[in-house]
Amino acid sequence: MRAGLSVIIPALEAGQALPACLAALFEGVREGLVREVIVSDGGSRDETRMIAGEAGAVFVTGPASRGGQLRRGVAAAGGRWLLVLHADTVLPEGWAGTVRARMDTGGAAAFRLRFDAGGPAARLVAGWANLRTRVFGLPYGDQGLLVSRRDYDAAGGYRDIPLMEDVALARALGGRIALLPLAVTTSAARYRREGWLRRGARNLWLLARYLCGADPARLAARYRRRE
Repeated sequence: MRAGLSVIIPALEAGQALPACLAALFEGVREGLVREVIVSDGGSRDETRMIAGEAGAVFVTGPASRGGQLRRGVAAAGGRWLLVLHADTVLPEGWAGTVRARMDTGGAAAFRLRFDAGGPAARLVAGWANLRTRVFGLPYGDQGLLVSRRDYDAAGGYRDIPLMEDVALARALGGRIALLPLAVTTSAARYRREGWLRRGARNLWLLARYLCGADPARLAARYRRRE
């Protein structure tokens, strides 16, 4: 009998970010909400496995592909609800109550986004992400996704693609994804490295290309070349 919430975290060389992500989950464990935490790894060579094991997480492995990793993680999950969370995203205090209330009412949802950085550029990028979710029902994975297993299965689950797996699932869910009142905090490391404007523009370009029918594998290859 499936019960509770399964948290699925895709990971690849996530040893530096994963401890904070896992620590925030203990709120849900203490309140009896979290049934299990599953770290779906894509071949890390750092301490990711050790950190997951010390936290009591289930550890599954396979080829590095965000969509494939998420499919494997969900396949190992036993909860009636799923919370998909990136390894460099940290849930806010009070998240367990908000998630429980959403589970009671039903329907998929994502958190608001903020970055671990200040300044107008960070606020602008986060504001666009929240607007995109509210208006179009298209959150990215760094916002976290809460979805019932029934709705996930009915939508066909995550596609085994290396990029835009979050957008593909959101579209399969019909864009019916609510925006929760709390904000997760995600790493701004890549924005700092590449520049806020440059990375923001590239993400928008990738989304537009994908929505116009571009092959996710080709998009991912170009994305990696420019990192």
